[in-house]
Amino acid sequence: MTGSPAEFELPAAMREEIIAHARTEAPRECCGVILSKDGELIELRRLTNFYEPESGELYRLVVETDESGTEIAAIYHSHPVSRAYPSARDVEHAGWPESVYLICSLEHPDTPVIRAFRIVDGAITELTLLSDN
Repeated sequence: MTGSPAEFELPAAMREEIIAHARTEAPRECCGVILSKDGELIELRRLTNFYEPESGELYRLVVETDESGTEIAAIYHSHPVSRAYPSARDVEHAGWPESVYLICSLEHPDTPVIRAFRIVDGAITELTLLSDN
C-alpha cells in the first residue's frame, strides 16, 4: 500500500475509477473511500458525500469496517474546477488523521490530476503518489 510514510501507492485501476467518478459527478464534487485489509488496498467505494454523508451512510461504513477487519486507507474527493490541493473546508473536515486524502482535480478536464495528502491537526503534508503502471 505504501513504500514509506511519505508515499502512497494507488493502483492504476483505482486511479481511473476516481477520475471516472469525478467526471460523472461534475460539476458537483464526488467522494469515496478506499478500504484496506492487512495493509493491502482491496476496494474502492463511492459514497454519496463523505463530509456530509447521506443519512447513516458513514455510520454503516464504519460499522462494516469494524466487523470485517478492514480500514479506511484513503478518502478521496474531487475538485471540479480548482487544483488538487486541500481547501480550508477540506482541512476543517479532515477528521481521519490515519487516512490518506486523495484529491482529484478536473480543473483541466482532459488532464485530471490526483494528489495525496495527510491532514493532521490542520497541518497538510503532501505524499508522493505512486502507481502500479
